[in-house]
Amino acid sequence: MSLTIRRAARDDAAQILAFITELAEYERARHEVLATLADIEHSLFDAGSTVHSLICERDGQAIGFAVYFYSYSTWLGRNGIYLEDLYVSPQQRGDGAGRQLLRHIAREALANHCGRLEWSVLDWNEPAIGFYQSLGAEPQDEWIRYRLDGERLRQFAEGPGASPQNDA
Repeated sequence: MSLTIRRAARDDAAQILAFITELAEYERARHEVLATLADIEHSLFDAGSTVHSLICERDGQAIGFAVYFYSYSTWLGRNGIYLEDLYVSPQQRGDGAGRQLLRHIAREALANHCGRLEWSVLDWNEPAIGFYQSLGAEPQDEWIRYRLDGERLRQFAEGPGASPQNDA
């Protein structure tokens, strides 16, 4: 069985959206997937996109994907890579596809002099936690991730004192 990893192309957008939906179902968050096919095509493949995506294939059949982007660490003074999603179809797990996807990104990080490769994992996802620890990755328990999204983001952005001249 031949495993290949390649840059995703616009023609892969529907498959990527299907994988995103499968991942969200597994993470008990299907209701949070708002992305459309047009959103995926635009955000991943239009000119000026800052997001990268990979497709993992076995014998020419897509079995997984990864989406990532470059971040920056002021403390390191170097870029990093943040892995947004890494997913391999459940029936295809167990023989190295996820490891090869992650290694592909790690090699890109090193080739581009990045100081780190980071991602998040749900605290209840024991299979993923075990997989990442088997690679030598360590949890960053001292950091708490925060988020503004949807209506809260809009309210904050448009709230009192939110005009651009007040940010100077």
